[in-house]
Amino acid sequence: MQAVADHLETHLAAALNQQSFKPLGLATGRTMEPLYRELVRRLSQWPEQRLAQLRGCWSSFNLDEYVGLASSDPTSFAFYMQSQLGGPLQLPASQLRLPDGMAADPADEALRYRADLHRAGGIGLQLLGLGGNGHVGFNEPPSASDAVCRVVTLQPATRQQNAGAFGGDPAAVPSRAITLGLDDILSADEIHLIVTGAAKAEILRRSLLEPCQEAVPASWLQRHPRVHLWVDDAASAHLPSS
Repeated sequence: MQAVADHLETHLAAALNQQSFKPLGLATGRTMEPLYRELVRRLSQWPEQRLAQLRGCWSSFNLDEYVGLASSDPTSFAFYMQSQLGGPLQLPASQLRLPDGMAADPADEALRYRADLHRAGGIGLQLLGLGGNGHVGFNEPPSASDAVCRVVTLQPATRQQNAGAFGGDPAAVPSRAITLGLDDILSADEIHLIVTGAAKAEILRRSLLEPCQEAVPASWLQRHPRVHLWVDDAASAHLPSS
């Protein structure tokens, strides 16, 4: 994760220098944890005045949040982001944005969240992980490339994959979530897809080498002009060596 953290640190420093901070698109999950730890370590070494500048202009939008979980719930993505980045860097909570999982009307919340993102200028740099079924964000297959921020029903495979944060019980994982759509993700200036582990090797191959298709939502990333791929040896095992 050193190389990804280096790119992120450089990106943030350049945004401060140019006074043009476009929102970051952030992701959650085990894949992101070492990246966030390294980024916190690096940014904590900045001079305090510089770090205060960063706090003052920080703007980020997360990909998704579970429906029915409050930000104080340890299994919510809001809690995750506060633990991983917000708290350690003392970022303003109002600038570390996620959908409201407790909104009275989740569909209205999805519309509001997308409108807020557009008002903020859209995503500059988007971080993405890759789900075992090819989802990015919670865009479960099948997902069209023009899908926008919405409420989705999570597939059993996704709930199984995320059960670790819920005591290992897939039934405890919320069945619905609010997620940015592929249209929102593909509108980012640059996308960084981070994939680790042998379990993701085949779906990564399909995402990169098979035709773009709704059955593999991550395959739509092939249409973006600035996708950066960060993988370990295990995840890249099914890719051509050349």
